[in-house]
Amino acid sequence: MIKCRVLGPLEIRSTIGDEIDIKGNKNRALLVYLARSPRLTRGREHLTGLLWGDKPEDKARHSLREAVRVLRKQLGDRVLEGDGDQLRIAPEMVRLDLEELEEAEQAKNWEKAADVVAGEFLEGLSIKGEWGFEDWLAAERAFWRGRCALALSKRCEDLLAAGSASEAVELAMRAQALDSTSGIAVRAAMKSLVLSGDRSQALVQYDFHLKRLSDLGSEPEPETKQLAHQVRLERSWRLPGSVKTSKGAASRRAPLVGRSTALASLVDCFEKSQYESTATVCLIEGDSGTGKTRLAEELQARARLTGATVASFRAVAGDVDLPETGLLGLARSGLQDASGLAAASPNSLAAFAAEIPEWADRFGMPKKKTPPLESAIIDILRAITLEQTAALLVDDAQWCDPATLLALTATLRDLEDSPINICFSFAQLPQRDELDELRSRIGRDLTGTTTCLGPLDDSALTDLAAWALPDYTADEVDRLARRVASDSAGLPLLAVELLHAVALGMDLDATAGAWPRPLRTLSQTLPGDLPDAIVGAIRVGFRRLTKNAQTVLAAASVLESPVSTVVLSKTSKLGDDKLHAALDELEWQRWLAADVRGYSFVARIVQQVVSRDMITDGQKHRILDAAE
Repeated sequence: MIKCRVLGPLEIRSTIGDEIDIKGNKNRALLVYLARSPRLTRGREHLTGLLWGDKPEDKARHSLREAVRVLRKQLGDRVLEGDGDQLRIAPEMVRLDLEELEEAEQAKNWEKAADVVAGEFLEGLSIKGEWGFEDWLAAERAFWRGRCALALSKRCEDLLAAGSASEAVELAMRAQALDSTSGIAVRAAMKSLVLSGDRSQALVQYDFHLKRLSDLGSEPEPETKQLAHQVRLERSWRLPGSVKTSKGAASRRAPLVGRSTALASLVDCFEKSQYESTATVCLIEGDSGTGKTRLAEELQARARLTGATVASFRAVAGDVDLPETGLLGLARSGLQDASGLAAASPNSLAAFAAEIPEWADRFGMPKKKTPPLESAIIDILRAITLEQTAALLVDDAQWCDPATLLALTATLRDLEDSPINICFSFAQLPQRDELDELRSRIGRDLTGTTTCLGPLDDSALTDLAAWALPDYTADEVDRLARRVASDSAGLPLLAVELLHAVALGMDLDATAGAWPRPLRTLSQTLPGDLPDAIVGAIRVGFRRLTKNAQTVLAAASVLESPVSTVVLSKTSKLGDDKLHAALDELEWQRWLAADVRGYSFVARIVQQVVSRDMITDGQKHRILDAAE
């Protein structure tokens, strides 16, 4: 059997895989044209008119006979059969990659389908002056262009569902290059770029798509317009040039390896809320450093792109004893801008206006006694979900106040037929009865999913090492992954720190240490318990930051979390523009996480290393004095 790759530059191979070099574009075109013809057959007169239409009939027939001779000589006598005025390809003698694409499409195996697509149909092939063939070629290219763009876009969706945004970007750009008018292709590109942190480039792709359609007298699909609207609402990052251009491990923005099943489960749960108008709950459990916050942020990023109202609150240890802190944080972080909010009862709005100045500015201060926030939040969410899905997140919920946890549990009960998804991420310690009860009710009287995160396995660490050091050989990657597994105990946070440092030149062979100690979690670990490699990696990452970012991070390491921008401004002595740029850099590089109250370290152990090793006692005192 002869195998032909026609998606991309034409490539012809024998059964054993050897490439067959057929000279002459018309000879090559004849083979593919017959393979794409009904019943693999065409009349000789039709073929001469198609490929040798500029010649007299006798010379055209001679050219056809010569082309058949060349093909038989190079492909074998049995490939082409002649029957009077008909010329055909013998059954099952030639297989085009188009068949592989169609089989993959039918099986919805988009990974295989994307692998088939190497470019445009018969890329680079042209026969000048043979307008019949050129018209056929243009029609085939238009048809397969759309099919290929669809296959690549579907694969992008799979990659995004698995958390591989950077890989999805590459495929999405290929899809757009094939068909810049495809709505599904531009949406895949925009989603991939936004989820990889490049909002501006996502809008560039939309503008290009808009211009191409305008040139053709057409308009974008409604879904594309809606997505563009959501992208415009996304955050713009103010980053120094060195951060913008850094790639791979040098950027500290690692792919979400080893968590594809978990992310897919969370997204499915959210989509059930969105499409079935059902209240759902997502529980993400794991020790510090296992990636709970990252996974929850990936879920919220996808929810935002659907047009959902998104609100989040990150609890800290002191919040346990501050009633309703979580409800107030959620109200300030996204609910106040939700369409439909004004439809809530005036009393419910007044309850929050009494506590939050921004709500008082919009709805006025209450003039009479207001209902408890626990009941007001249910009424407010009911009004919001009449217009769009709501996606709420309580991060580090083990520190959340009981009133908030009970109010959100009641919300799931009272709004069971509303499109609302509530996600809680939490560590096992301290144990919270409210979260244990939620877990026990999933599948009984609550719809939802529970995800328990542990260390990354060997395969995931190998994938992470290959991403971080793309120039390493397979053996070097394997050795590096095993060393990272030993030093990091498979915790994503520390694995990324190590790989970041190695990418910047740190020699792991020069460090030593066994970790973790028996029966100790990352939250219970002190900086002195960590191997030298981990501490060294954090130091390398700190020194890689811009001077302003180092100043802000040092201040944040000394102060009690969350630290407001007002306090950080006082302690860092930076102007607003420089401060905000430094905070964007630290958040982008995943040193700090932000919510409406301020900034806190993504991991406590990193905060302790920075505070212990990267600033002097005198600096600490000056920071604390400036914060007062």
